[in-house]
Amino acid sequence: MTDSNHTANDISHLTLSPTQRKRLDAATAIRSTRPDQIDFLHTVQCQCGIPYVNPGDAVREWERKQGLATLRIEAGSAYDPATGQFVKQGLPYGEKPRLVLIHLATEAIRSGSPVVDVEDSMTAFARALGLATNGPHLRHLKDQLSRLASATVRMGMVEGGRAVQVNTQIVSAIDLWYPSEPGQRVLWTSSVRLSAEYFASLKRHAVPLDRRAVGALAGSALALDVYTWLAQRLHRVPAGKPQFIPWAGVYDQFGQGYARVRDFRRRFLDTLRLVQAVYPQARLSADDRGLTLEHSTPPVAGKADQLLIG
Repeated sequence: MTDSNHTANDISHLTLSPTQRKRLDAATAIRSTRPDQIDFLHTVQCQCGIPYVNPGDAVREWERKQGLATLRIEAGSAYDPATGQFVKQGLPYGEKPRLVLIHLATEAIRSGSPVVDVEDSMTAFARALGLATNGPHLRHLKDQLSRLASATVRMGMVEGGRAVQVNTQIVSAIDLWYPSEPGQRVLWTSSVRLSAEYFASLKRHAVPLDRRAVGALAGSALALDVYTWLAQRLHRVPAGKPQFIPWAGVYDQFGQGYARVRDFRRRFLDTLRLVQAVYPQARLSADDRGLTLEHSTPPVAGKADQLLIG
């Protein structure tokens, strides 16, 4: 019986898509072992996400609020050396800039420095983010990097009873126009400097994430947002005092692009199941009225300065 079950499981595993297999393997590993690699993201970016899809080049500002946190992104311009002109860039969107922000925050926290070493080719950088490295994916990554590098990011939060605002261009010193082929090695300078204000805030407000979970959810901007939101939110819920969020509130935070709450709710619940598979400690429930959050162990327990690994 054991052998036949084992064979059936092997066959079932082989019928999964690469993405499904990656998520299953991550979920299995997370339930059985502690993370050996930890990612980080600023708490404001865990609570307030950037657009999921392209809002259009005419949209130059994006703002999201959640609780006491506010994120505002203003699209910028990049200098084109071929024409000597500044060219307007659109707003960053989708999963790729989210992964870039996680990568930069992680490396800055790990090194203890606002200067982050980056790979010197688009292909190597995509690999470091766990992304596909074929032509279309690299071109899209380059486009998103140009949008992110030129955007001004404003983060507002309450810290120590007072309002704090951080204004920054998180990504800087990237050659956005050379070379014409995205896979060529000399693409940008070998390091990126985070602004002093952003780095100081990041050190105080870095949320630890399990890298295996981030990798498993990397293909979905919504899944990344839900995971990072729960990672910073659930352990803050008072023990024995569940917090209820109506569907209208969940929709306001995550429902961009959906005209009807019921359509969004169906997609959100499907995504939530994926997130819970790689965050098994998460304690929450959903019904027709909304979500109920309960106090949960974070996916990675401890503060950033206590979690640095080799």
